[in-house]
Amino acid sequence: MKKFSFVCAMIAVLFALVLPVQAEDLKVGVKASDWSFKDANGKVFTMNSWEGKVLLVNYVDPDESDLNEHFTDAMKKAKEDGLLTSEKYKGIGIVDCAATWKPNFLIRAIAGDKAKKYKTVIIFDYDATLRKAWGLKKDTANAIILDKNRVCRAIVRGRVPDDQVQTLVQMAIDLQGK
Repeated sequence: MKKFSFVCAMIAVLFALVLPVQAEDLKVGVKASDWSFKDANGKVFTMNSWEGKVLLVNYVDPDESDLNEHFTDAMKKAKEDGLLTSEKYKGIGIVDCAATWKPNFLIRAIAGDKAKKYKTVIIFDYDATLRKAWGLKKDTANAIILDKNRVCRAIVRGRVPDDQVQTLVQMAIDLQGK
């Protein structure tokens, strides 16, 4: 009997060592795990690239690049109106390249147009690292607002509902002062 218990204990230990630990999905109130991705020019960015700023992360499947444009346009307008300042806020795009059939050169072209329109940085997640780490939805757009300490204050997996747009914009405005 002792031999059987020992064998069972060893099997349990092996499973604990061999099976990968499943990261918990990003939720409101939880500090976001860091990441490192490159832009089209090969420049590396991490969340610390915008240290001390409220960060809007638009994590998007290239096939759904216009899904949350109504929300991104509202954030852009708040910035143009001086309600969101470059010193305290940054909106970025991260492309989920693994979620599409489109070739990388086409993805970079689409991203370049968006970067110009929104005067921002767009970086590329070629193997869905962040989608998996944060539990984001595949084949859609995800909008995440992180405070200056990288704690998630809002996360929308999919299309931002029209009735939540102004609430999220105001949240980003308010977080600048905290």
